[in-house]
Formats: sequence, C-alpha cells, structure tokens
Amino acid sequence: MPLPPVLRPESTKGDTDRYVVTARKARVEILPGTRTEVLTYAGAFPGPTLRARVGRKVIVRHTNDLDMGTSVHVHGGRMPAASDGFPTDTLAPGRSRDYTYPNQQRAATLWYHDHAHHMEAEHVFRGLAGCYLIEDPAEAGLRLPSGTHDIPIMLRDARFDDRARLVFEPNDFQERTTILANGKPWPYFPVAARRYRLRFVNASNLRTFALRLGRNTEVAQIASDCGLLTAPAAVRSWRLTPGERVEVVVDFSRFKVGSQVFLEDEDAGPVMRFDVSRGGKDTSRVPDRLSTIPALPAATAKRKFVLSFDRATGRFLINGRQFDPKRVDTRIKRGTTEVWTVTNDRSGFAVPHNFHPHLVQFRVLDRNGRPPAPGEAGLKDTIGVAPGETVRLQATFGPYTGRYVYHCQMIDHSSTGMMAQMKIVD
Repeated sequence: MPLPPVLRPESTKGDTDRYVVTARKARVEILPGTRTEVLTYAGAFPGPTLRARVGRKVIVRHTNDLDMGTSVHVHGGRMPAASDGFPTDTLAPGRSRDYTYPNQQRAATLWYHDHAHHMEAEHVFRGLAGCYLIEDPAEAGLRLPSGTHDIPIMLRDARFDDRARLVFEPNDFQERTTILANGKPWPYFPVAARRYRLRFVNASNLRTFALRLGRNTEVAQIASDCGLLTAPAAVRSWRLTPGERVEVVVDFSRFKVGSQVFLEDEDAGPVMRFDVSRGGKDTSRVPDRLSTIPALPAATAKRKFVLSFDRATGRFLINGRQFDPKRVDTRIKRGTTEVWTVTNDRSGFAVPHNFHPHLVQFRVLDRNGRPPAPGEAGLKDTIGVAPGETVRLQATFGPYTGRYVYHCQMIDHSSTGMMAQMKIVD
C-alpha cells in the first residue's frame, strides 16, 4: 500500500504556508499492469496529503486544468464561506483561485474533495480527493505513535470495465466491487511489531465500511471525525459511513513476526493486509486520557430535518425539498447553539443516509433515544442515519458568517438534491 505524497509548501512566511495544487487528468496504475485515466490533484491518486498546524494559516492556490468547473471543500474544516467550496461557486476551467484555511480548530484527520454541484459524485469517484491533516505539537506529550508509524489510509470502492477504465453510474453501489486503500486494490503494508496510529478516511460515494482486524482483534479507537476522544475506546470493529474518519492504535507486537493480519469489511471481505515483517523498538503509548472536550452552551433553538426519497421524481430530498442555491432553507444567528433532529424517513424508499453540515462540529446527543457509543462521543461532522433512525445533534454555529450547505455525504444522493443551504448571520 503506497502512502500519498505529502504536499510541500511553495513558501512559508510568518504565520502562513502557501501551496499550489492543480486539478488535472492523469493516467495511473490502479489495477496491476494497466493504466486508468483519473482526475487528480497534483497528478496523484488519491491526492497529496496536506499537513497543517493548529493556528497556522494555509493558503492553497488551486488551478483547474480540467474541462469543467470544480469547487474544493475541506471536509470538517471551519473555513470562511468564500473558501468553503460552496457547490455552485465553481472555479472555471483554466482559472486559479486562492482558498484560505485558518486552521483555528482542534487537530484532526480531515480530507478535501470536489464539491461542484451535480458533478461532485463523479468527480470524487474519478479521484478528486485527498487527506488534510491538522496537527498540534501539544499532542506530542501524549506519546501516541508518530512519524513513520502514523499512517493515513483512504478507503473507497470503484468499478472498472474490462479495459481498466473507471465506470461511473449514479447510485451504482452494487457494481462498485473493487476496494481500494490509498488507491490500490487489496494491498499489503509491511509493519514492525509495535504500535501504529492508523487514520481511516472513507472516501467512497456510497459504501459504508464496518472494519475489523484479524479475528476481531481489540484495538484502541483514539479519535473520530474532529479529533481525539476524551479517552480511548476499546473496539473490535469500527464503522465509517462516507466522509467519516476513525483513528485507531493497533499494537502489532501481539502478532508474531512473519504474521499476515487482514483488515476486513463485514460485507466486502478483505480490504488490505498488514505483514508483520520485523521487530521494532516502541516508546509510544495510548494514555488513559487523551483530550478535553468542552461542554456546548445551552441550545436556543431546535430544528428537524427529514431525509427522504421521492419515487415520482427520483430525487433525494431534505424536508421534502430539492437543493436550490437561490433559496435559504435555514437562517442562523452566529454564535448561537442549536439542537438538530435528523430522521431517515424509510416510508418511501428504505436506504441508508448520513448527514454532514459544513462549518460546524457537533456532539451526538442520542441515537434513537439512546446515548452515543464511545466512538461517537467526541466531536463529529458526519453521522450515519440508517432507515427509520433518528439522531439528535448539538452544535454552535460560527465563527464565520455567510452561506454554507448541509447534505447527505453519500454524495450520489446530494448531487441529485439531498442538500440544503444555511445562512449564518450577525
């Protein structure tokens, strides 16, 4: 399994790092011995990893060298509206634009991807996605695995024809049977017999992964979408709907050198293999306490959102409406805290959804009236909602004003209408 290249800044001055990225087509080897045309950031599939620091500004000059508009969104980022990647605020072919990312938020595993409305599903499917890691030097005192033992793993599925070409058909989940880890099908990754921090990102359009290691090996989940949990959670499996992230620490010293340990999905079977190829010195640890997550202020408003499917039109909807960029669906005063109740209406068509509001990070209050599991008890930005389920979320809206969207991150759904607009105002 390859590791995506780490993007290097073009310049570093004061409190700002500047990067340059071009979206362009490339032909890469995905299936062994063949070449596949993909859409890339900087020629890489998946895109290069951008490593940022808490409190240090990043400016990325994006150039669009494709033949249609793009809009770059850092998923999980708290960004000014002009840099959030609004779906209709597209960058035309041949043009460039600066996106500014303040990184005034907790360290976390984020990711960036295209968000151009009606095309976002196909663009991401064809490769426009990469990791965006916000790091905090203060975390060094925790002595979690770091450096070459801190591994981002972007998972997704794909469909190929007999000429190794990617085949995109909307909502074609059942045919996307090739599982990719960092752009390679069912790869292996050599590890030492020591602890590793594995950062999993689900970059699939529709597939939910339910992962386990070996014969249900216990691992320590240390983080969810928006950074460290308050304490590690001992888990034998972990679930990621599209867009979600989970970080786990795996101690490979429990396996003999020479062992092959498989990462498996409950539906798709083997995803990748870890080869314990050598011994290794290890001074890392998983402490009993990881972080402090402040309590949210009391909520001043409550709202309800219903995710549904209209059989007559073939559209996925929020509160019975299809996305219209000219319509503000929800107006919110900056700095206020709200509770949102999100329900997946199974009466029309029982399919899974999830829910991702831009700009904010939220706490999960309950799922079907029950407290969240330990792995969902931290700060999140994406939440799965199975048919008939209801989840309640609490978030404080800010610090920026402007227009943002909330949508199903199963982006084949959002690209056909399961998205709405909120406006944050003073």
